[in-house]
Amino acid sequence: MTVFLGAIIVGLTLGLLGSGGSILTVPILIYVLGHDQKIAIAESMAIVSGLAFLGVLAAARRGQIDLRSALFFGVSGIAGTTLGAELAGFLSGSTQFILFAVVMLAAAGLMLRTPPNVDPPTTATQPAASARSHALLLVIQGTAIGILTALVGVGGGFLVIPALVIGVRLPMRMAVGTSLAVVTLNSTSGLLNYLSMGVAVDWSATATFLLVGAVGTLAGSRLGAQIPQPLLKRGFGALLFGLALFVLLRELPAHFGATSLRTFFTTSIAPHHHGMHHVGFSRCLRSSEIFCWQPPSLAGGSRHRQ
Repeated sequence: MTVFLGAIIVGLTLGLLGSGGSILTVPILIYVLGHDQKIAIAESMAIVSGLAFLGVLAAARRGQIDLRSALFFGVSGIAGTTLGAELAGFLSGSTQFILFAVVMLAAAGLMLRTPPNVDPPTTATQPAASARSHALLLVIQGTAIGILTALVGVGGGFLVIPALVIGVRLPMRMAVGTSLAVVTLNSTSGLLNYLSMGVAVDWSATATFLLVGAVGTLAGSRLGAQIPQPLLKRGFGALLFGLALFVLLRELPAHFGATSLRTFFTTSIAPHHHGMHHVGFSRCLRSSEIFCWQPPSLAGGSRHRQ
């Protein structure tokens, strides 16, 4: 039942907003279904890629995908997800989830920034750059978003759309369709990298999320036509802001071995001058330590918990 409820929430928000709704997938998988952080990130990429692909099919029928931009973003994004997955091998699941909360704060800021009665601009106010500058910009942005996708499990549509609208000057509807293609490529590539590293995905829960989420997306699209988009985005931005604060207040103390915020600030903020001990990706899967290490003062005098 909880799987169906979580999938409906993700599908509805994705349908209502067009992008950004899938950012709820990771916290639902962790807090509602109790999945490990790294596993939840991999599952989120599978769910995001599946739902985004459905959107790609619809956008392609309407001719709302710019293939050139999708190619530049997609190829550089795949390279970015490969690099991001390698970086994830040096981070614990807890660290990645805290990074995810920071990304949620950034997404909340982008959504809350939009004036309540004004739609986001669909054209750039700055002069058009040269084709070579556009291509370089797409490669840089695509690589960065690919790294972000693999590290925290978000599709990055809320970052891709502004880049396409402002940097490439695509119309909003074309940017949305193109971003879905980019998200599909990035999420699929990131998922394959995680699977190659031995992350065990719960395919039953993932498939349920995909099927129920797809139904929720269709329902959300119809419902969203009745509600002003700027109002929806501001409301969702406030939700993301609150959820990000909740995650940080919950995860940071436990991450540093504190049982409460007071303990965290009195024991973990003090500087430590001890070295860092890296362990393999498989141990990171079971560890809640930052960079798979812990200062001796927090680990009972040992260099690393076994």
